[in-house]
Amino acid sequence: MLLGRDAERLAIDRLLAEAREGRSGVLALAGEPGIGKTALLDYAVDRGGEMRVLRARGIESEAEVPFAGLAELLRPALGAINRIPAPQAAALAGALALAPATAQDRFATGAAALSLLSAHADDGPLLLVVDDAHLLDPSSAEALLFAARRLVADPIAVLIAAREGEPSLLDGADLRVLRVAGLDRSQASELLAGADVPAEAAERLYLATGGNPLALLELAPEAHRIAATPATGPVPISTSIAAAFTRRSESLSAPARRLLVLAAASDTGDLALLARAARALDLDVEELAAAEEVGLVRLDGGVVEFRHPLARSALYAGASGTERRAAHAALAAALPDRDVDRRAWHLASATVGPDDGAAAALEQAGVRARERSAYAVAAAAFERAAGLSTVDDRRANRLFSAADAAWLGGDGERTLKLIEAARMHAYDRMLLARIDQLHGRIQIERGPVMDGYALIVSAADRIARGDPDLAAEMLSEAVLASFYAGDTPAMLKAAARARTLARRNGSRRASSFAAMAEGMALIADGQGEAGAAAVRRAVAVLETSDDLRDDPRLLAWASLGPLWLREAEAGRALMERASERARDLAEVGLLPTLLHHLARDQCTTDQWAAAAASYDEGIRLARETGQRTALTAALAGLAWLEARQGREASCRAHAAEAARLCAELGMATYEVWTIQALGDLELGLARPAAALEHYRAQAEALHVRGIADIDLSPGPELVDVHLRLGDTPSAAAAADEFAPRAEEKGQPWALARAARSRGLLAAGDEMEAWFDEALRLHARTPDVFEQARTRLAYGASLRRARKRVRAREELRAALQVFDALGAQPWADQASAELAATGETARRRDASTLDDLTPQELQIARLLADGKTTREAAAAVFLSPKTVEYHLRNVYRKLGIASRDELSRVSL
Repeated sequence: MLLGRDAERLAIDRLLAEAREGRSGVLALAGEPGIGKTALLDYAVDRGGEMRVLRARGIESEAEVPFAGLAELLRPALGAINRIPAPQAAALAGALALAPATAQDRFATGAAALSLLSAHADDGPLLLVVDDAHLLDPSSAEALLFAARRLVADPIAVLIAAREGEPSLLDGADLRVLRVAGLDRSQASELLAGADVPAEAAERLYLATGGNPLALLELAPEAHRIAATPATGPVPISTSIAAAFTRRSESLSAPARRLLVLAAASDTGDLALLARAARALDLDVEELAAAEEVGLVRLDGGVVEFRHPLARSALYAGASGTERRAAHAALAAALPDRDVDRRAWHLASATVGPDDGAAAALEQAGVRARERSAYAVAAAAFERAAGLSTVDDRRANRLFSAADAAWLGGDGERTLKLIEAARMHAYDRMLLARIDQLHGRIQIERGPVMDGYALIVSAADRIARGDPDLAAEMLSEAVLASFYAGDTPAMLKAAARARTLARRNGSRRASSFAAMAEGMALIADGQGEAGAAAVRRAVAVLETSDDLRDDPRLLAWASLGPLWLREAEAGRALMERASERARDLAEVGLLPTLLHHLARDQCTTDQWAAAAASYDEGIRLARETGQRTALTAALAGLAWLEARQGREASCRAHAAEAARLCAELGMATYEVWTIQALGDLELGLARPAAALEHYRAQAEALHVRGIADIDLSPGPELVDVHLRLGDTPSAAAAADEFAPRAEEKGQPWALARAARSRGLLAAGDEMEAWFDEALRLHARTPDVFEQARTRLAYGASLRRARKRVRAREELRAALQVFDALGAQPWADQASAELAATGETARRRDASTLDDLTPQELQIARLLADGKTTREAAAAVFLSPKTVEYHLRNVYRKLGIASRDELSRVSL
């Protein structure tokens, strides 16, 4: 019988009712040990009625078993695995050891779990119940959290219980958490009824336990002793409960107590296994019946289960070290051959000092965990194996493997500690270089990014003679880091070295890395033609090699080409393929960087709404995966887009967050972006004096950091601002400075902006010639916004020259583009100029597209492109029903009713 708990029961009943109606919900129960969380979970199962229940429980001794909790939870649903996308099915089967495993992104299993739950829910409402979530193995916890965050419109209720104050998947998860408190006095008295506890002792017991139900029941036999203690004296609840369990075991025989230690050391509770292990210790498993009699364990269905996790912990902790090691050794010997990983952990726990045999077994367990994408478990196995190693080089290699697995698992702090430990024992030159490369990657992610550059360059130099291809790849990685930092000399130095090394063996992979790095460095240095040629070489290599362009590790690299070329077609297929490939493989960790690249590219076309959706998803995933450099870049890019849209509040907020991160990480290039965003915001809102301050700051930042890429220069904006402020000499000076640098780069985007600047300063036929040249050059780029700005400037100049008919043509074209893009401030400027010619602007009605959320727009685009609901769901890591939920909102907002109509909407 469940006493009280009215608020908790109401919340659970509401959660179940909403799931039956097709609305997902997640509720977490947090509280101290014994407070009644499990009883509330049982209540939910009873109230679930016809709902199918998937249930799992975290077990402390299974923390090193990859996906143990997830396997328990999903086992009844695995019949639906053939209904989820094949790559996800393969990832899930590998993770759960149902099929050969290949290392995947750490979130791939979570995406697959979400798809499986959604498919299983097609047959009726589901209730997921997870008890002791703080004891779940890390891989299961991460997968469960990934899925839970994305449940919206499936008939699925998720109920999670975790111990308060202990690390769990609830930390920072933004899930609804209900704290479970103790019973009130009347409920506590009712619980103690029949326990022969006097009223005054019951009151002292209530005060001592805070109404904790388990504590009340376990301490009831000691109520008289507790009542005799000072009323103000503390009675630590968990300690008292543990002591009560230990005292209860004292009434048992010595063999029974040893069997309890054996059961506590086991991670399965399998009585058959315990019987085999017990025989090795000259014990008889039948002795456990006495432990059941005193309420310490339950024996049911061939399984022994402790009455409470605290009982297990107390009995294990109370045993001597010799007893615990003997238990683990017996269990290791009794396990079947297929349970090699469990045997490895038991062997490790049975050792006193270093043991190469146990270390080797545990290392292989780590390899298998890594292959199943259970990176946290793999890291623990490698680290424990290192501790058991007798030889320094093996210890160093195992510590490095632990660090690498921890990094893949997203645990940066642990990775750094393991790296330092590995470095202390490493002597091999290649291993030391790999250690520094990993350390460098962490520094690039955590900042300052140039610390990472120095580590990777140093590592590359040490292995250049033995492995020039790998060294070239590492140096290319360093070039990207120095680009983030805005350190052009460092970019040039690393790129030149990468090019030299890549030529030594001439592998296509190393050549593509080196060519892209060289192109980036040269463009940043203002050597546009040479840089563009190098980028084109890299693009050509990738476009002609399926192996390279489909390599998950190269996807983000392959998407760089169009960003650096700013040409209409070059490299765009690579970017689209990279994004699709990452989604197909559920490479969630790659997507923040890829989405930033894609969004930036979309910003330079007419796909601004899509860019906002890409930035939104990239920012959400970057926050979720802890990728600070990708987050910073995306925030800066989004602020830049919002500036042009006139979204003042969000632009300033995103620019401020990006600027703070830039300062922490040393990302000077993106700091320039944030400054430019604020300048563009002020210019669009017709506040030229404020814009001037930002553009001057941008120019100064570029100068101080030696960034010579003309595409980052605010020269054309300074020309525009100075003219609006009536300062023609300063405008002319800005144009004169910008033009030769644009000519040096030789790319149409920069040349078009230079020609527009000249047109703004010219008059008569010369003015028209410059603007016509600018429009010709714009036609070679995908950037319709810049073209529309040129048409606006051209139309305004024609109007002032009293050529109103021609002016109207340009202004109408500009207005149409600004309206279509959603560049509201610029559309207002074009409309005002058109009105000054005597023509009333026919403005586009506010598009219903503007009402779509970024996620709704993203889903609409996928479905309009012909993807099925399930394909779209897999691409954005949602369930099909959630996609349908968003699609209904899209239909309502756009006033349409079918996929056919959606395909005809310009998205």
